[in-house]
Amino acid sequence: MTPAARASRPLVWAGAAVFVVAVVLVLLTVVRPSAASTSGAGGPEAAPAESSADVGFARDMSVHHQQAVEMAFLIRDRTTDESVRRLAYDIINTQANQRGMMLGWLESWGRPKSSDRPRMEWMGHPVTASGGSLMPGMATDTELDELRAAKGREAEVLFLRLMTVHHRAGAEMARAAAGSAVTDEIRDLAEGMARAQESEISLMADMLEERGATP
Repeated sequence: MTPAARASRPLVWAGAAVFVVAVVLVLLTVVRPSAASTSGAGGPEAAPAESSADVGFARDMSVHHQQAVEMAFLIRDRTTDESVRRLAYDIINTQANQRGMMLGWLESWGRPKSSDRPRMEWMGHPVTASGGSLMPGMATDTELDELRAAKGREAEVLFLRLMTVHHRAGAEMARAAAGSAVTDEIRDLAEGMARAQESEISLMADMLEERGATP
């Protein structure tokens, strides 16, 4: 095993552990519902509808997050810059955790984790995959290949630009879910997600400026 491969193993396991913990926490919540998840009549509320913003957001944002985690792992192995690696590690942990929560909720609602329904249909403007990009903001196959081939400052700038676009679309999706969801779980997660991604967009703008680049 190469030194790079050995170095990557702790973060790979860390990301996997966060995902597992998130799913377990969601399932525990399902087994022992909170007051917020019960109806006034004392019984559990019905799961959100298949066409709801809650289900659509959980599915679409899980896919969106999966690519963000992938890009974060890619840049982690292509730079020695501590600020970029720290940002990548934060994205890996935060978004793997959130993805686990959303997949756990889909499981608890009895909704499939994938669907033939058009992406972002729940937002009122369905999209189809184009050029390897499944949704607005997501990198294309070509862009991911470019990131895999880049190193050092070139990789840092490319990653920061791709992730900025990724976060902008993600924040827009989160704001839409926060305003349309019927469950407290999705509303609260989406509101926090939008704030966090907008904050990271500002951070990445500063990081690009430090490297003499623009978003």
